[in-house]
Amino acid sequence: MRIFRYRDHSRTYLGALTEDGTAYRLEEPDLMTLVGNARKAGSSTAEYVGGLLPSRPLLESPPETLDLATPLEAPEVWAAGVTYQRSREARNYEATAGRQDADTFYDKVYDAERPELFMKSTAARTVGPGEFVCIRSDSSWQVPEAELGLVLDRSGAIVGYTAGNDMSCRDIEGENPLYLPQAKIWKRSCAIGPFVRLAETVKDPYALAIACRIYRGGEKVVDETANTGQLKRRLEELVGFLKRDNELYDGTVLLTGTCLVPPNQFTLASGDRIEIEIEGIGTLINTAIYTHELDAALIEG
Repeated sequence: MRIFRYRDHSRTYLGALTEDGTAYRLEEPDLMTLVGNARKAGSSTAEYVGGLLPSRPLLESPPETLDLATPLEAPEVWAAGVTYQRSREARNYEATAGRQDADTFYDKVYDAERPELFMKSTAARTVGPGEFVCIRSDSSWQVPEAELGLVLDRSGAIVGYTAGNDMSCRDIEGENPLYLPQAKIWKRSCAIGPFVRLAETVKDPYALAIACRIYRGGEKVVDETANTGQLKRRLEELVGFLKRDNELYDGTVLLTGTCLVPPNQFTLASGDRIEIEIEGIGTLINTAIYTHELDAALIEG
């Protein structure tokens, strides 16, 4: 069972997509309301939604053809780093200008008990499928990062999974680790969607195929694949550190790090089409554009 949101004229609706590809419009305002109602009814969210569907209207168009929004308005998006070996190697490359001759703080984080966690975005900064993500104007080495996102309630329970794009400036972070917020947070530097797959319908979150494809002028220039089985840390471990002495809000999203890093010589260009696909969740598609081009692009759109 997958949950999504879509815009129709001036309204935003919640929808549900079943395993057989049938889509329904729901009356509830958001995902976390569904989760809360299901708990009050003493059932899982998937069972609760399944019981609602016979009385809910069918959608005639496939969800991918609708004007999709972020599947939920995440009050905060957090992210984890150095959770895969490939990410460790890439960030060492940034920090050492390609010299792999000594351990760095990334090596220490990879092996440490405490993971790297950082604030990535807020609801106002996060975009959904089909929307523009922005290329930072003062960076010359930017990449998307394809990540499995955990949708959490305020207790830290995982209620669903989504796909995320953690846009990153490799040159800014590599120059100085204290620049991490600037390398990670700017206008439209985070995208999530297109669906949230309910957690109870995922048999094994450590067996999900992930792909990142980038097209430039219609030509595929990046095509990387990986699997969540390569994740160094357990998902509950990441959540446990996130909620330690911290307040979580219903609908918080935690991106769990990337194993898909484009080649070191690659940087995003305006007009690049980014596709992030996670097995059983869907394909998050965004177009990259420079921040100074955004206003004109939105008017044209």
